[in-house]
Amino acid sequence: MEHRIESIKKQLHAQSYKLTPQREATVRVLIEREQDHLSAEDIYLLVKEKAPEIGLATVYRTLELLSELKIVDKINFGDGVSRYDLRKEGAEHFHHHLICIECGSVEEIMEDLLEDVEKVIEKDWGFQVKDHRLTFHGVCRQCQKAIVKST
Repeated sequence: MEHRIESIKKQLHAQSYKLTPQREATVRVLIEREQDHLSAEDIYLLVKEKAPEIGLATVYRTLELLSELKIVDKINFGDGVSRYDLRKEGAEHFHHHLICIECGSVEEIMEDLLEDVEKVIEKDWGFQVKDHRLTFHGVCRQCQKAIVKST
């Protein structure tokens, strides 16, 4: 974890920002709960356990800054709630998600599935791709098994 904190601190410094204690508390929660796709409110409640003096507005500002600097990705799975996902170290692109429409589970795909598509877009449309997001909505393995058992 300390390596990730130090890396994020360097990213902030490169953009003339500091890793304040409030920002560090927020980053620590994001690292500790990396697989959870937390909302700002979820993050705030967890940060508040570590730093009771922190306010919700501070957490929102921190998340927006981290999002602008591409340290975290702000995502929405179609349920109207923004969630925050720590970008993998060294990742050029946002990772992909599989969302189960039955149980709501979210799985991550770290492999970049769109490299060839980006090349076609850049070549044929002259459009320089900077990032992309891909979300698949369907039924996960567990729910498929449950559906088969119930029929």
